[in-house]
Order: sequence, then C-alpha cells, then structure tokens
Amino acid sequence: MSAPLSALTPPAPAQPFSAVIRDASRAQHTEAENSRFMADLLGGHLGVTAYARLAEELLHIYRALEEGADVLAGDPVAGPFLRPELRRVPALERDLHHLLGPGRSGRSAPLPATARYAARITQLAAEWPAGYVAHHYTRYLGDLSGGQVIRGIAEKTWNLPHKGDGVRFYVFEDIANPAAFKREYRELLDALAIDEAERGRVVEECREAFRLNSELFAALGEEFPRAA
Repeated sequence: MSAPLSALTPPAPAQPFSAVIRDASRAQHTEAENSRFMADLLGGHLGVTAYARLAEELLHIYRALEEGADVLAGDPVAGPFLRPELRRVPALERDLHHLLGPGRSGRSAPLPATARYAARITQLAAEWPAGYVAHHYTRYLGDLSGGQVIRGIAEKTWNLPHKGDGVRFYVFEDIANPAAFKREYRELLDALAIDEAERGRVVEECREAFRLNSELFAALGEEFPRAA
C-alpha cells in the first residue's frame, strides 16, 4: 500500500519573518507612499519650503528613535538593530541649517500628528523593545530604499548639491553596500527570538508605523495644498 501524499510531500518552508512583515503591511505602506502630499512634493508641484517642513517634522521623529536607541543599546531584542551608521539626527540638523538658514534646525513644536508618532516611539522604547524595532525597521530601511529616490528628485527639483547639504538625511556615508546592509538587517528580523504571538504584535505595530506616517503626510498636505 503506497504512502499517503501528505507523507511524501515535505512541508513548505516557513516564510521568513521579514517577508511576513513586508507582505502584511504592504497596503499601509502603499497608502503612505501614495499620499497626496508626497505625490505633490515628488512630482515637483510643491516648493522647497514643503520639503524643508517635512525635514522639520522628521527631525522630531528621529530624535525619538535615536533617544530610544540610547535607552535600548544593551537590550537583547532591539540592541542588534541599533547600528551607529544609521543615525540621522546630525544629518537632518545639517540639512535644516542649509534649507532654513544658519543656526536653525526646525520648529520647536511638532505638528500634532508628529507628536503622536514620536510619543509612540518613546513609549515603545521604554516598554516594548520588539515594538520599537517595528518603527526602527519601517523608518531606516525605508530611508535606505525609497529614500534614495526622494534624494535624487530633491537634488534635481530644488537644485540641491548631489549628496550634499539639503539631502544629507538620505546619504548613509558609513554604509558602503546598502543592499548587503538591508539583507543583514532582514536576517536579524528573521532571527528575532520572539514567539508567534509576539510576532503578530510586531506585524501590527509595523502597520501602525505606516499609519502614523500617513497621518503626518495628511497633516502636511493640509498645510501645503497643491496650487490649482
């Protein structure tokens, strides 16, 4: 008697956790990328002032991320992701000095949407390291990927120096091979020592990160409506 088919067919390999995150958050990611503000900004329909305003708001978010990184430096879950070559605050401050004038590094008070976003990151750094990783992943890997498209468009649209002041936020000078770096980062995600229930919570937090981005872009869209 032949063995049942199920006994002959090996089980399908489990999908890597990084791929689970990517697939599960695709809709929220697409919504954020396709926001009206970003479409207008990158389509050349808004001026450099709108680009600078985005940088001002991002500075609040990255300060929260990098202050959280200081808190979590020795954490067994978040610690491996906290590579110093990713830090963006000094580059953002330098960009803002260039875009707004010497001695200026953005508005002191964030938009309400930005404040909610930064507060969520700060809370997670204090209370839930794996949740913090969800925000770390969505921001920094996005900067290494789609962020490079933004840099190129910004250089051409507003005549900013190639990889210079004004776009340094998107220039990772200490990462020689971005593709290899992103691959290693995803391998860290795949190896996260958390159970399935915790993985599900991390996936949902990635979705939340993209939703918070969408809220920020919506707020900036209200501030910068496209000219008729």
